[in-house]
Amino acid sequence: MHRYRSHTCGELRASDVGADVRLSGWLHNRRNLGGILFLDLRDHYGIVQLVVRDESSEINEKLSSLSKESVVRVDGKVTARGEENVNADLPTGEIEVEVGAVEVLGAADQIPFTINAEDGVNEERRLEYRFLDLRRERMHRNVMLRSKVIASIREKMVAQGFNEMATPILSATSPEGARDFLVPSRLHAGKFYALPQAPQQFKQLLMIAGFDRYFQIAPCFRDEDARADRSPGEFYQLDMEMSFVEQEDVFEVIETLMTELFRELGDGREVTSPFPRIPFREAMVKYGSDKPDLRAQLELTDVSDLFKGSGFKAFADKHVRALPVPDTAAQPRKFFDQLGDFAVEQGAKGLAWVRVGDDGALSGPIAKFLTEDDVRSLTEALGLKPGHAVFFGAGEFDEVSRIMGAVRVEVAKRAGHFEENVFRFCWIVDFPMFEKDEETGKIEFSHNPFSMPQGGLEALRTKDPLDILAFQYDIVCNGTELSSGAIRNHEPEVMFEAFGLAGYSEDDVRRDFGGMLRAFEYGAPPHGGIAPGIDRIVMLLADEPNIRETIAFPLNGNAQDLLMGAPSEVDDTRLRELHLSLRKPQQQVKPSK
Repeated sequence: MHRYRSHTCGELRASDVGADVRLSGWLHNRRNLGGILFLDLRDHYGIVQLVVRDESSEINEKLSSLSKESVVRVDGKVTARGEENVNADLPTGEIEVEVGAVEVLGAADQIPFTINAEDGVNEERRLEYRFLDLRRERMHRNVMLRSKVIASIREKMVAQGFNEMATPILSATSPEGARDFLVPSRLHAGKFYALPQAPQQFKQLLMIAGFDRYFQIAPCFRDEDARADRSPGEFYQLDMEMSFVEQEDVFEVIETLMTELFRELGDGREVTSPFPRIPFREAMVKYGSDKPDLRAQLELTDVSDLFKGSGFKAFADKHVRALPVPDTAAQPRKFFDQLGDFAVEQGAKGLAWVRVGDDGALSGPIAKFLTEDDVRSLTEALGLKPGHAVFFGAGEFDEVSRIMGAVRVEVAKRAGHFEENVFRFCWIVDFPMFEKDEETGKIEFSHNPFSMPQGGLEALRTKDPLDILAFQYDIVCNGTELSSGAIRNHEPEVMFEAFGLAGYSEDDVRRDFGGMLRAFEYGAPPHGGIAPGIDRIVMLLADEPNIRETIAFPLNGNAQDLLMGAPSEVDDTRLRELHLSLRKPQQQVKPSK
């Protein structure tokens, strides 16, 4: 028999009754019932129940005294449980193993939190003892789901004619929109490598080199703050690029991949295909967001024109967005008050609303301020009927979009207009190529600087930069942006013109993007791609609210590795070797009392 096991803990069934087995794993739980000792033994594959019937035996004494999470090897015989003791929730629930011998392989100290139950331990503690946290069923399941996602993606990309290739980790800095992580060079004093924010330039160079269809599960590094859907430090993405393609060709590949992947691993939840294409500006008006949650079956309507010059000063000459909601006749006043509180939490001063009675008349806090013409125009524009309610936001476009976008989803959830157990994908298209910095007034790239502008060189030379659209797109699922992508600019003249509008001189472009530019000058094919985030895909499939729950060893919200102690200090010898000296921020001395 094998030194450690003949079977795994999760594979024994009723058909194994009578077999002599050897198992190894962790002591998951223990119960002493009337002198009979029951234990749950856990390994990667599952849990099996052990039983020791002789209360006075050495085996009972040894297993009773061991701390939970100790690692043991047991020899025993598989027996059938009595019908009344069958555990239908366990695959091994019809049998148990009567222990005949035990060997302690790794005794455990007192564990700092419970493994066999979610006991509400704080995240910092969990990350400090991540090797224990990963033993918990939910975390183990999430990590294994991630493994399945990556394996499935690889299989499906290869099936669509893509080739997996690796790109450098040590490279030059690039303006991807976040801070680089820099690596000092020992051989070149005063110079630094940068960890890639994305393999953007390299994957384009692969297309220029003639490889046609590339992908990799790429590590990316960005020195940016954490959010619920963004891990600080590093993340992984399905990086892909294709030659001789237009936007729809990229969409076809990714829609096929995502549809198959989410149907395969989405636990039976519906995926609707094809994914709708929604222009950026339309998304901002209808949904208040460029990453709309289409599970919310309500849309916003711009009614600013209806209130131009209106006597209702709260709406007059402002951007006004309305959210009509059907079937609200049975909703109590508390429903409206709670939504008002929610809007205030989002930064609004309040939430105006009216409701439509059986006679078509409007009631509610602002009804008395609306003229007959206002009511008539609103009824026609919004298709109002008895039982409708309408919520309003007024102010600056961006602020109204943000607040009413959140209100739209919240109202849908509370009013029964929200789909559960579905994945609703969409493409956001036609992003502006440029935007204006609110503080400096300068024109800058609003998305990927390597994108092809719609209209090409002529648009760059003849249009207002803020009116130029780009062949840029995002893929969104259930309100989460999975990725941005673009058809790339592959023409040097277009590149100079586009970067020039963003304040880069020709010398700047040649200095910062010399390798890319030089490649363009030697014959570049039209190409495009995208890079959906692996962590966010797993987050959606696992139905987890925080992206760190999908990563085996994440940094915490302050970009610290509490398990390994990173970032850490280095000694002076190492600093001298790297030609570095430190200038730490001065600590303010508190004045004495």
